[in-house]
Amino acid sequence: MPTIRQSNKALTVNPLRVSQPMGASLAFMGLARAVPLEHGAQGCTAFSKVFFTRHFREPIPLQTTAMDHTVTVMGADDNVVEALATVATRHAPEVVGLVTTGLAETQGVDILRCLAEFRAGRPEFAGLAVVPVNTPDTEGCLESGYALAVEAMIVNLVPETRQAGRLRDQVNVLAASMLSPGDVDAVRDWLAAFGLRARILPDLGTALDGHLDAGGYSDLTTGGIGRGELAGLGESAATLVIGASMARAADLLKARTGVPDYRFDSLMGLARCDAFTQALVDITGRPVPERIERARAQLADAMVDCHFPLGGARVAVAADPDLLLAWTDYLAGLGAATPVAVAAAQAPSLQRVAAEEVVVGDLEDLEAMARSLGVDLLVGNSHAAPSALRLAKPLVRAGFPLHDQYGAHARARVGYAGSRDSLFELANLLAGQRNEIAPYRSIYRTDAPRGPDAAGCFRADPCC
Repeated sequence: MPTIRQSNKALTVNPLRVSQPMGASLAFMGLARAVPLEHGAQGCTAFSKVFFTRHFREPIPLQTTAMDHTVTVMGADDNVVEALATVATRHAPEVVGLVTTGLAETQGVDILRCLAEFRAGRPEFAGLAVVPVNTPDTEGCLESGYALAVEAMIVNLVPETRQAGRLRDQVNVLAASMLSPGDVDAVRDWLAAFGLRARILPDLGTALDGHLDAGGYSDLTTGGIGRGELAGLGESAATLVIGASMARAADLLKARTGVPDYRFDSLMGLARCDAFTQALVDITGRPVPERIERARAQLADAMVDCHFPLGGARVAVAADPDLLLAWTDYLAGLGAATPVAVAAAQAPSLQRVAAEEVVVGDLEDLEAMARSLGVDLLVGNSHAAPSALRLAKPLVRAGFPLHDQYGAHARARVGYAGSRDSLFELANLLAGQRNEIAPYRSIYRTDAPRGPDAAGCFRADPCC
């Protein structure tokens, strides 16, 4: 169990933490024909939209209640009612995710009362599903905001039933924020190999995977899990929970539906993938498909091939708690150590991080600790790139945002194949950091060597 320490600096210098409202908005993008509506100033939503657009390289549907200085003082409840009516009239979404921001929370908004006023004053929109969630950005991080939104979806959109197991070939998946759209698609294919149909909440794999729609730009999400599909989660054979931050959402879903669940901290590395595969065998009663066995054998072979550069390597990791736990556990399974672990926020899962100490801080803390303790490589989001440059160490990009590489959001790091690809990436970056022993060349050799000696001269040169 690591020691968890809060950074005691007076201010954040190079932020690692991404706000809760941004995490909640991201979760709502995994619903079909939905739109996140942030209750706050226009600048808050514009900031979120820039981050999402740069990360996914896609147009992002995101709306705001546009609080200004007047309503901030006098009261902004009317803004919520008006914004909901405007979004419903112009875009006709199936779901609106009503997300609070720091400004609205500081003002003291009662988001449930605002929603009640909307229902009472605009009965023509009775069929519109509105999911309210309180996400003050003065606490938590993207991961916790995302988890709060998923919990709110279950409470508001999943009916209470007792029909668990009616659809034996259907399973639910609660996917944490650490899973990229590429990861979500990899999990879907994994389940399909066992003949299972996945109901993924939220489903970013079909919403933000990067695809051209025949209809062009849409003001609503394209892809994602539909409202009707959410109503059928109670008929599934099992729920697969990926990510420790989904624990409360899993408890809610199990209480509402009675569907049994299987919980996994991550799906990176041989042991974690084996546990997930065994769960699918238990659910279906089927043997492991040949292609899954082949992928496992490929990962095992890659671990043998790459154990020289990875064994004893020292890696610094900075991420949200779920992703930090996933990466440190993965690195430990490869024989690497994590002397520097920086988390964006507090979470119970930090107690299981494979490091001696976890600092809840920022990327300046990562850089300072990496310099003092000595590391071979860094793992973090794109904002860690300047630190890696100053430290002259390679950076593996993971987390959010990833804006300086194309296709980063589509990369899959989970499963046997994803773990293997990440292993090769780590090994190739570390291979360039190791100082190899120069080959010995006898001074009695009469033939000219192919390269210079320690003095920088060829033995065939006149100077030698």
